[in-house]
Amino acid sequence: MSSEKMLVRIGGLLRQAESTDNPHEAEAFMEAAQRLATATAIDLAVARAHTAARERRATPVQRAIRIGEPGRRGLRTYVQLFVAIAAANDVQCDVAHNSTQVFAYGFDSDIDACQALYSSLLMQMVRASDGYIRSGAHRPVAGVTARLNFQLAFAARIGDRLATVRRDAEADAVGAGTEDEPTGTALVLRDKQIELRDFYSRTSQARGTWRGAKATTARSDKARRAGDRAGRDARLGPSTELPGARKRLA
Repeated sequence: MSSEKMLVRIGGLLRQAESTDNPHEAEAFMEAAQRLATATAIDLAVARAHTAARERRATPVQRAIRIGEPGRRGLRTYVQLFVAIAAANDVQCDVAHNSTQVFAYGFDSDIDACQALYSSLLMQMVRASDGYIRSGAHRPVAGVTARLNFQLAFAARIGDRLATVRRDAEADAVGAGTEDEPTGTALVLRDKQIELRDFYSRTSQARGTWRGAKATTARSDKARRAGDRAGRDARLGPSTELPGARKRLA
């Protein structure tokens, strides 16, 4: 299946998740979308292993993802969200020192899936944190501190949800293989991880470690609980409310 067809199918599930008012249906569609992204990546990896002699073999790439303009507030939590999504989709990231860009390393289809998910979830995270601040529930903590804590917790919860779906999808794909006698899919997944790690080692020019927002943010447990709840309730889906949002990520 081509990357374009994969994104069309995932997009349909995401739109269903976004359009329903039933939280259980929304959760089911969200999980189905992530399962499809994971399962498609597995299928692509298997195809790469079996068709290398008949067609050009897909290889990892590096892509620069624009997060925002220099000086804009909140970029670090935006990066946290993208990195959380990337971790569940076989994409490794380097981050610019000012958090304006993420350099994503992975296969095109996996990076495409990350960008689609990020477009929807960023809008939801910002809208939910704005609502929380307007409600005044964060007081007496300063608004900027509450917003950062809210968004950090939101990103962490999204990462946990996607990681769980990924583990379940991979377990289903691997099937009955054991550690001593893994299935063909397990071997392909292992080879893919090795290939990505080697590509990152050869390509990355990162110096030092990005510390993110955690190192500089005063803690607000109340705001983090609110952000975690919003992350649990978040729906995945491309937004029509912000025209051009995905184009800015390209």
